[in-house]
Amino acid sequence: MQKKVDVLVKWLQDQMKETGVKGLLVGISGGIDSAVVTNLIKLAAPDSSLGIMMPCKSNPTDLAHATEVAEKARIDHLTIDLSRTHDVLLSDIKTELVTAGLHNPDQEKLSDANLRARLRMSTLYTVATNHQYLVVGTDNAAEWFTGYFTKFGDGGVDLAPLAHLTKGEVREMAKYLGVPNVVVEKQPSAGLWEGQTDENEMGTTYEYIDKYLKGEEIPEKDKSIIEEMNRKTAHKREIVKIPPKF
Repeated sequence: MQKKVDVLVKWLQDQMKETGVKGLLVGISGGIDSAVVTNLIKLAAPDSSLGIMMPCKSNPTDLAHATEVAEKARIDHLTIDLSRTHDVLLSDIKTELVTAGLHNPDQEKLSDANLRARLRMSTLYTVATNHQYLVVGTDNAAEWFTGYFTKFGDGGVDLAPLAHLTKGEVREMAKYLGVPNVVVEKQPSAGLWEGQTDENEMGTTYEYIDKYLKGEEIPEKDKSIIEEMNRKTAHKREIVKIPPKF
């Protein structure tokens, strides 16, 4: 495990040298993936790393867990509450859509959730520009393969150090790095709405996704779900599409 940590820390340091930035930052959600990245960037840039907590009408427990992660990692951190900003922007957009007769209530919940993720991305890049830092993402291999992230939201980052690690491997690294046990053991959730969990939303489990990525046998139903998610989200893993030159 130490070798894996060393490889990722050196890679992060190499990216800093290559781009000429002064440091690294991450959004700390209170979940296990961001907790691991918090520790990695602190190791890579001990004096120039930063964690940002961005509650947005979130469960207060998530902020408490995020703060515990930051304090245990001894990383500089700050909290920027996006609740009011989200309310104003979402209300203005909805008002205009309703007025124009274009509002689709069936998509309102997802639009709300994605807006939260994109506000967080914008916040991270605003702070990163202020500090001349790179934004480090938290998506693991399971999330990357299935596209379980918001395009230009939590998928809008400069670096993705966990993209080759399964959820199980992230959990093992978290234990090794001393992430608080309450974070290691909590049920994965993007915290996008009350009661939301990753696995309920995906319709399969991280265990099955990890096994699939390792080439192991899983139930056919779960295999179909995973492959369909991968197919439908291919655009999230690509740069902006442009037509052929003519």
